[in-house]
Amino acid sequence: MNALDKVILCFCRLGVAGLSKWAPGTCGTFLALLAAPWIYQPMSWKWRLFVLVLIFIAGSFAAGRAETLLEKKDPGEVVVDELAGAWIAILPFAGGSVSLLCAAFVVFRIFDIAKPWPIHASEDWLPGGWGVMLDDIIGGLMTMIVLLLAAAVGLLDAAVL
Repeated sequence: MNALDKVILCFCRLGVAGLSKWAPGTCGTFLALLAAPWIYQPMSWKWRLFVLVLIFIAGSFAAGRAETLLEKKDPGEVVVDELAGAWIAILPFAGGSVSLLCAAFVVFRIFDIAKPWPIHASEDWLPGGWGVMLDDIIGGLMTMIVLLLAAAVGLLDAAVL
């Protein structure tokens, strides 16, 4: 394995999160939401959207390469898709309140584990790494809708941009 492949795997695993023996997807989601108030949420809405597009494109290529390197379809240690999904979930919210981040974590993990329609179906809509990323993109969008509804009815203390 060359140096570039090692970098790609490190990116796909979000460092060590994907190497966790215990629920790497959960660890990846936790890391993504833990970092969000310092890295992602201080950005303007437009920059956040731009970063998400970059993560989707780079993550898709990297996840596809990881599938080849690890000789497995959608390897569990690839958690860059959790980063994209978790950050999509909190895209429209200003600030990273603890209640918002906890709610995003729980709802996103439920969607990611249960994979209701259309999440599960979307895994086969695009080939390779694109399909790996797409199901978490949809899970993030569904989580965002739940969070927006919870904020609208006062169940969640979160400011919408």
